[in-house]
Amino acid sequence: MTPSLRALLLAGVAVTSVPCLALATETGADSAAEANQVEGVVITGARTRTSAVTGLDMSLRETPQSVTIINQERIKDFALTDVNQLLDQVTGVNVERVETDRTYYNSRGFDITNFQADGIGLPLIWGIQFGELDTVLFERVETVRGANSMMTGTGNPSATINYVRKRPTKTFQASGALQYGSWDNKRLEADVSGPLNASGTLAGRLIYANEDRDSYLDYYGVNRNVYGALLAWDATSNLTATVGWSMQDNRARGNNWGALPLVYSDGTRIDYPRSASTSADWTHWNVRDQTAFAELAWRFDNDWQVKAIGTFKRFEENAKLLYAYNNPDPVTGLGVEGMAGVYPSIYENYILDAYASGPFQAFGREHQLVIGGQTSRSHGHEYEDFSQDPIIYPSIKDWGSVQVAEPTFPGAYLATDQVDRLSRFYAAAHLNLSDRLKVVAGFNALKLKSKGYSYGADTPRNDSEVSPYAGAVFDLSENVSLYASYTDIFNPQSEVDVTHARLDPAHGKSYEAGFKSEWLNKRLYLTGAVFTSRQAGLATYAGDFPDGKSYYAGVDTKATGYELEAVGAINDQWRVSLGWTDLTIKDADGNKARLFTPRKTLKASTTYTIPSLRNLTLGAQVRWQDDIEGADIVPVTQKAYGVIDLMAGVDLTEKVRATVNVKNATDKTYLASLMWNQAYYAAPRSVSLRLDYTF
Repeated sequence: MTPSLRALLLAGVAVTSVPCLALATETGADSAAEANQVEGVVITGARTRTSAVTGLDMSLRETPQSVTIINQERIKDFALTDVNQLLDQVTGVNVERVETDRTYYNSRGFDITNFQADGIGLPLIWGIQFGELDTVLFERVETVRGANSMMTGTGNPSATINYVRKRPTKTFQASGALQYGSWDNKRLEADVSGPLNASGTLAGRLIYANEDRDSYLDYYGVNRNVYGALLAWDATSNLTATVGWSMQDNRARGNNWGALPLVYSDGTRIDYPRSASTSADWTHWNVRDQTAFAELAWRFDNDWQVKAIGTFKRFEENAKLLYAYNNPDPVTGLGVEGMAGVYPSIYENYILDAYASGPFQAFGREHQLVIGGQTSRSHGHEYEDFSQDPIIYPSIKDWGSVQVAEPTFPGAYLATDQVDRLSRFYAAAHLNLSDRLKVVAGFNALKLKSKGYSYGADTPRNDSEVSPYAGAVFDLSENVSLYASYTDIFNPQSEVDVTHARLDPAHGKSYEAGFKSEWLNKRLYLTGAVFTSRQAGLATYAGDFPDGKSYYAGVDTKATGYELEAVGAINDQWRVSLGWTDLTIKDADGNKARLFTPRKTLKASTTYTIPSLRNLTLGAQVRWQDDIEGADIVPVTQKAYGVIDLMAGVDLTEKVRATVNVKNATDKTYLASLMWNQAYYAAPRSVSLRLDYTF
């Protein structure tokens, strides 16, 4: 263990600990509050439940995969106001900030492409998060690591991110928050929920947030508005209908498209100030993301449930972008050129999911079964208005004071018109074979058809696959369980090869085995996992066409590794979280692959609360990773680094709580990502003050 890592570990456990896991079966804040009223008990693996893996409601101890949940308490303690900050703290997950407003995620060596809301898949466009997804709409965020073919059908053996929405509550509750921080970061939140009639059968919830901030980066700033409205109606004692709508309107200015060239023309590293940017004040990247859903749930007297969910998602963007390329001369700083384009786009998704789940009796024991199906249609229109004007950057010595002038744009044409249809059927059983042995078995059958074109290439696709899932959990004792799981991998790909033909789907297998355990009167949840995944034909960047678009080649890739995680509490005041990942990624020839992905990562968090001092809470988060390397003729290396965040919160009155957060407390300088051959610097030290008011 390196000295820097040892110091970070000590810092992570010396201050205090992380909030415990939230109940995954709650229907609102009422049930969560009720669950946590058990005196002296922290809700951990045996009590926390999730259905994100198989669609079956199982505790984390019963679930044969690694699951991490970050709840409201931790979100508020550490001011995790967007998903990028939140996923930074999840064991085994890496956030690749390749640009200011376009983010990739990976886990266990592969890109994360599966994202859900309440267990229903809401795929990202091209597997990318545009803008920063706000967390104000979510009660918690669940991360299932490894392949998850049961609930998604497609994807990499990386992870599935499930955003669990806030829901209307049976009793009235209301809260508001004000936050102010570095770079004039202003934030407002409001959340009101409760019954709308005397009988309490009708309940609603309204959520709002606004964040308006400048940046440490030249020219950059963001104004984000988030809206949420939900209505739940208990039509009968058995039937509940829920409808909801949310919108995030993210308006970024002076944003990056691409990032900084990292080396001079002679191959030596460029030393930029952390504020350096290739953007200009006339650029923008405006994204409006809306989701509406309707849900019907019927509960039978025999504990069976039938649920149907219809979801509509509309993604709109209007971006005016500036991209820099070439390497500057080491003496003059000249030589960087640019290109610019305007990109208005609309993507619409229609999803209908229905399933039935409940218990059944066999061989003298009770088991669980889920049967479901899903159909979806996605239609995307993307326009391009590309400038033909020559764009010459000033010397890099003048960046920040002299910027590129806005070019002219000739007019937009329809570059992408594509329709994707996905149909799937799935079933799984949780078999209670004995008091100590539980088995999960299931399958997912899907058919995916596409038609249309994208940037001059036809994009037809007609793929189908049946993916099995199998897992087992054996209780060694009251405290310790062993588990193992297996699933196939089927990953349809949108990338094209050098002939402009779309690559075939990647296929593979994923295995995981480990232990789950609870200690200190079930306060502390300890897990460990080993995993291995193989993918054949995974799209890997292979070069560029003359028009600047990229082409790819299918590469066989294998990832192996292990993870350790501890979540829970040492006592009533001290809570802890610690996660370690160690992995190896190789291609078919045994060479190291995906060098931009860290092989070793540490995520640690701790909080300590002193009730007698107005619930004073002190806390720290630590995030550490080892060396990474960019893929280029002259590779750039980012040395191992660690980032420490600190927090302190106190009740000013019975209704008002103040929290101070210091992020990157040691002011560490590092590149945000080396996934591409360009990068920009991550944020320096920042400070914020938050006031929460509970009505």
